[in-house]
Amino acid sequence: MVIFDYPQSLIPIIRKNMKVTKEIRIALVAIVGIVLLFFGMNFLKGVRLFASDNTYYISFDNVKGLSGSSPVLDNGYKVGTVKSINYDYDNRGKILVEVGIDKDIKIPVGTTAQISSDLLGNVQIDLIMGEGSTGIVSPEGTISGMINDGALGQLKNMIPQIQEMLPKVNSILENVNVLLADPAIHGSLHNVEQLTQKLNTTANELNAMIAQIDKQVPGLMGKASTMLDNANNTMGKASTAVDNLANLDLEGSLEELEKTLNNLKTFTEKLNDNEGSLAAMLNDRSLYDNLNATIAHADSLMVNLRENPKRYVHFSVFGKKNK
Repeated sequence: MVIFDYPQSLIPIIRKNMKVTKEIRIALVAIVGIVLLFFGMNFLKGVRLFASDNTYYISFDNVKGLSGSSPVLDNGYKVGTVKSINYDYDNRGKILVEVGIDKDIKIPVGTTAQISSDLLGNVQIDLIMGEGSTGIVSPEGTISGMINDGALGQLKNMIPQIQEMLPKVNSILENVNVLLADPAIHGSLHNVEQLTQKLNTTANELNAMIAQIDKQVPGLMGKASTMLDNANNTMGKASTAVDNLANLDLEGSLEELEKTLNNLKTFTEKLNDNEGSLAAMLNDRSLYDNLNATIAHADSLMVNLRENPKRYVHFSVFGKKNK
């Protein structure tokens, strides 16, 4: 083992150099800490230090809580960040917002920007891309901006209408209170309670009746089955009758019926004709008169026979007496 023996004159110089080295180390650590703090703060703000962005300016009348490092979104995707917000002294009332947007994003002419916020208060810029038929906005160009209040803005626009409705709502509530304070309402509620009890009783009775019917259902089902069997038998007989009717010679029967009707027509025509005997008897008035006279004479003869039978019939035990 080799041991170096420094001269006593060199020891103070070595100690001085070691002291300088410690101070340099402390300074380097401090510088590294500051650099890391800078990058960390910018990272938390969303500032992309090493990204190549194009700078654009957006003109607003009101930035409404917008701050540096607020995101710039296109269809919900972050494409840039707010770099700075400056008051435009040349155009009073206008505020210029400097934004850095990814250089790969081409912004068409006619694009607008809207400041929107969610319920948690997070503020962002939404790009509403134009059609792009008239060209592309060059870097360092200015884009027109506006504020999109969203649902909160719609609610703010409804406040005047709500204020007009409040007196009417108050009047309605007062009328409702007066109506509820009416004793008749309490009586009606009491009647409703009694009616509910009666309905419950009726429901119980109905349940009991339904249970009784359920007990009788098997017998009813048996009778219904018997009735269905009888109906099936009847339908079978009806089907047989229909088949028999279909088997009848309807055409021949109709021909026979037509012949009979023709014969009857011929007989009727002969009766109406005076040439036939029967037609002559039916149409001759004198024959009717003679027949009527004959019947009258026969009737008078029968009357005379009944009144004077001895004139026509003689009975004698001892023979006929000579007159």
